Amino acid sequence: MEKGAGIIVEQDRSTTAEGRMVELVERKGIGHPDTICDSVMEAASLALSKAYREQFGRILHHNLDKGLLIAGRTAVKPGGGRVLEPMKMIFGDRATSLHRGVKIPVGEIVEAAAQSWLQHNLRFVDPLRHITFQNEIKPGSDELTDLFSRQLRGANDTSAGAGYAPLSATELMVLQMERFINSSGFKKRFPESGEDVKVMGFRNAGQLTLTVAMAFVDRHISGVEDYFMRKSAILEVLRQFAIEQDHPFEGIQVDFNTLDDPSRGTGGMYLTVLGTSAEGADGGEVGRGNRVNGLIAFGRPLSLEAAAGKNPVNHTGKIYNILAFEIARRIHRETEAVLEVSVFLCSQIGRPLSSPLAASARVVLQGKTSIEEVRGAITGIMEDELARVEDFTRKIAEGAFPVC
Repeated sequence: MEKGAGIIVEQDRSTTAEGRMVELVERKGIGHPDTICDSVMEAASLALSKAYREQFGRILHHNLDKGLLIAGRTAVKPGGGRVLEPMKMIFGDRATSLHRGVKIPVGEIVEAAAQSWLQHNLRFVDPLRHITFQNEIKPGSDELTDLFSRQLRGANDTSAGAGYAPLSATELMVLQMERFINSSGFKKRFPESGEDVKVMGFRNAGQLTLTVAMAFVDRHISGVEDYFMRKSAILEVLRQFAIEQDHPFEGIQVDFNTLDDPSRGTGGMYLTVLGTSAEGADGGEVGRGNRVNGLIAFGRPLSLEAAAGKNPVNHTGKIYNILAFEIARRIHRETEAVLEVSVFLCSQIGRPLSSPLAASARVVLQGKTSIEEVRGAITGIMEDELARVEDFTRKIAEGAFPVC
């Protein structure tokens, strides 16, 4: 690290997340409009990075973190509805489209990546029929583009990343529940279940309430009675799944599609044609969904940076957020006295990635352990991880770390 840029390790004398009376944790599943935006733009960045490397031997300047999904229009109907107007995906922000006299087909690369992601992750969405694409990606500014030509590439923004470890039991349960619902086994057992899933966990002392929202696919539903019969069967499976997990809760309540009303006919059922509310009810935007650890945990430190789509070379809005979680996990794993740790990294534009403007760890310690007993070990871990940040960015560019 640069001279004067020390690592700060401080003791948090409050309690851990699990020691608090209340926890609120949310996860937006793979078919949620915001998660679609994050996932598509991240896939686009990875594809563009690969194309740059193959043609020029290095990744060129780009930031694709301004994606927007505009909801379409559908007419849902038990037995199978219709798509009246396709969704629209707008690709935004900046990317190098001309380098050393060679044109890079940015729009084609990004659209192909989007179509591939949609085809492989949303069973009922045909990217050729159900969604249109609008490319608004423009070349970057001279100053930010020039950073990629320098031998020592500095941070391209002044921004902060935050991460923590370990996950609480509430966070783990929320994460596991959504992954269970969107697993291939669950979809095979319940083909009527769409990918648009949201799970909200509310823990009050030892009682956990999970509120699950999941779109049903109308072609698999014959009518109101069938819908509520299938809903009841799924709810029982969700409750059983929650109970069977290794958890410390005194009680778990699972509520499912709580807006439903059997007296309202089609209007009282969460039906979709394609398994996502983006088809006709709700748009999406990059950065409004899960943080890089897959959760939105209220009461935890988190960054408002949109990591998805940012370049993996020098954009600290992506790199430092992912790295902060990795450092936190390592500190918790390798430092026995640390019950919980939060890590904060702040870049300064132009400054080397290995030397953030600020790097700090805030730890909750066991018993009578003093901060001096762990300061050296924690500092050493943070210094080691920052020294190897170039290798870390290469792994990000290869898609080794999910961002939503």
